[in-house]
Amino acid sequence: MRARPPRLERLRHRARFLRAARGAKVVMPALVVQSVPRPAEDPEPTIGVGFTASKRVGKAVARNRARRRLRELARRVLPVHGEAGRDYVLIARQAVLTCPFSELEAQLVQALARLRTGRRGRGSSPASSSSPSVSTAC
Repeated sequence: MRARPPRLERLRHRARFLRAARGAKVVMPALVVQSVPRPAEDPEPTIGVGFTASKRVGKAVARNRARRRLRELARRVLPVHGEAGRDYVLIARQAVLTCPFSELEAQLVQALARLRTGRRGRGSSPASSSSPSVSTAC
């Protein structure tokens, strides 16, 4: 029997976003991923996820579009590649608006892998031969 994927729970309180900001962070060309363990043990495997798009991304229409793209990205990628029992905050950068969706998926998968292995930092550093290559141009 197949294991059920962890459910996604939206982060809605500022305190949860601030906790994530103090945790691990990976910077990619189109997005930033912050991660921290969830504060309480859930009876069901759960992944907390929050979304941020600041005014640097653009005006309201652009920020809303960026958040919609991040929400869909999280819905597709986090249940498969995310860790249950963690909170993730996805922060939009300007490139999230123009980057092809398949490229965004690859960047998020690579960022989650870096968080798991403890290798953090900018996404534009040369990748090792064992990890998938993500182009920095979107």
